[in-house]
Amino acid sequence: MMKPWMREEVATLVTKHGTVPPPWMAFPEHPYSLCWRMGGGEAYLELWWAWWKQQQFTEEQKVAYFRRWPPPYCWLEFLIEAVWGIDTCAEKDNLGPYFERTAALGFGSQQDYERDLEDPKWLGP
Repeated sequence: MMKPWMREEVATLVTKHGTVPPPWMAFPEHPYSLCWRMGGGEAYLELWWAWWKQQQFTEEQKVAYFRRWPPPYCWLEFLIEAVWGIDTCAEKDNLGPYFERTAALGFGSQQDYERDLEDPKWLGP
């Protein structure tokens, strides 16, 4: 359920972007950054998931959304959860077939994901 502040923010984002951009567009941070656990990043994730669930996109529409906003490789688990509804924490050891799908769709492989998770570029200057 969307809270009033969320509805207002969604309206602003849709006016500006035509949709609600994914988290890495709002805050170009590593998915394990503290940014997502407090403050603006945490609020944006809450808003994004509430909006996403309301969309009731088909798989094809979900993939098209992520083609418009391609995720950095380290965000591929997020894409897997968003597109296929997989609880990536609970299924951590069973994500291989989903990474095969992300690779086949051109988003990147499990190797790309694992390499990017450790990339020092995410540590900043």
